[in-house]
Amino acid sequence: MNRLFTAFIVGAMVLGIAVGWGVNQYADADQAKAVADNLSIITDVFLRLIKMIIAPLVFATLVAGIAHMEDAATIGRVGVKALGWFITASIVSLTIGLIMSHLLHPGSGLALPNPDLAAGATVDMSKFTLKEFITHVVPKSIVEAMANNEILQIVIFSVFVGTAVASIDDRAPAVLALVEQIAAIMLKVTGYVMKTAPLAIFAALAATIAVQGLDILATYAKFVLGFYASLGILWGLLIGVLVLIVGARGLKLVGAIRQPALLAFSTASSEAAYPRTLEELQKWGVSRKVASFVLPLGYSFNLDGSMMYCTFAVLFIAQAYGIDLTIGQQITMLALLMVTSKGMAGVPRASLVVIAATLSYFKLPEAGLILILAVDHLLDMGRSATNVVGNSVAAAVVAKWEGQIEVPEPEPKVA
Repeated sequence: MNRLFTAFIVGAMVLGIAVGWGVNQYADADQAKAVADNLSIITDVFLRLIKMIIAPLVFATLVAGIAHMEDAATIGRVGVKALGWFITASIVSLTIGLIMSHLLHPGSGLALPNPDLAAGATVDMSKFTLKEFITHVVPKSIVEAMANNEILQIVIFSVFVGTAVASIDDRAPAVLALVEQIAAIMLKVTGYVMKTAPLAIFAALAATIAVQGLDILATYAKFVLGFYASLGILWGLLIGVLVLIVGARGLKLVGAIRQPALLAFSTASSEAAYPRTLEELQKWGVSRKVASFVLPLGYSFNLDGSMMYCTFAVLFIAQAYGIDLTIGQQITMLALLMVTSKGMAGVPRASLVVIAATLSYFKLPEAGLILILAVDHLLDMGRSATNVVGNSVAAAVVAKWEGQIEVPEPEPKVA
């Protein structure tokens, strides 16, 4: 099924490029614009479907995730060390994405007209004061926050609810079960929405190329190559820290997780590689106790590749529309992505939902999501493999800190 979906995406890209090129070459400017406007109906519907998912998905996944975090607290020291590593790795991942997007300017070549602001303008900062920011974070009505997709307000409410559920003696089983069922339902809905992605990809590429021409493909290539270069830097840092902490045997771990990383890359799903990753970690020497705790926790709280992608993609979209984000806004964006990404583990195309929420928060053009949709699957492959590497390194490092690395005995040589 995954291969079939990938084939549909590739086919949609090829067909969209071909149709867009044909319109660009054989129609005048007004006709090309009319075709693009008609195709935008499809992309607008897709964007509305994405926005429809955000509020209930963030609420349900965060509440369920926080409510189950009591298990990590009972483990105590190991849980604190693991979460400390996850937070540090998250900050590093987000920062690399931020720096690389500024160095490479992957979206600057698009120069798209901003539907809301004049090109080259900054986002309105007149109300972006400390007082306004802090008071706006706290919802006066969760219904209003969900209706307006106010992501930070939803997060604050979800944190309170999840913490309250976890602190109750019997953990409010009925409420927790209900929230988990809502999360499961919303995951299904997300899956249904993402099945329409090939159609949205076709419409987005055809409309863009009909107006802009094939030159825009060079910008896509710059975006993809820039992101993979950023992942390469992150891999280098992770492996370097691994060797620094656990010694030269860390390089053997990199070799051991090669197959799980390739599986995650080919399927664009780090979850698909989970069983093999757990097996290879224990073969390498991570104790079963540490591996079976840190790895699943990492799949919820240590999505290094996905977080870097969110930063890179948001700034790509802002650059495409000629919008400058201030330093304060960029720091806020990192904090926002740090929190929202923690509640999206296991969600198909979770990064798109997180990016859509971030665009809405900063009042960036929502149509920018369509710009990255065409290459999202290709980038998803890289960030899924990175998530496997990041979680494997985390498990090995925590095991070293806990003295829980068991060097396997060498196999006896057969005479």
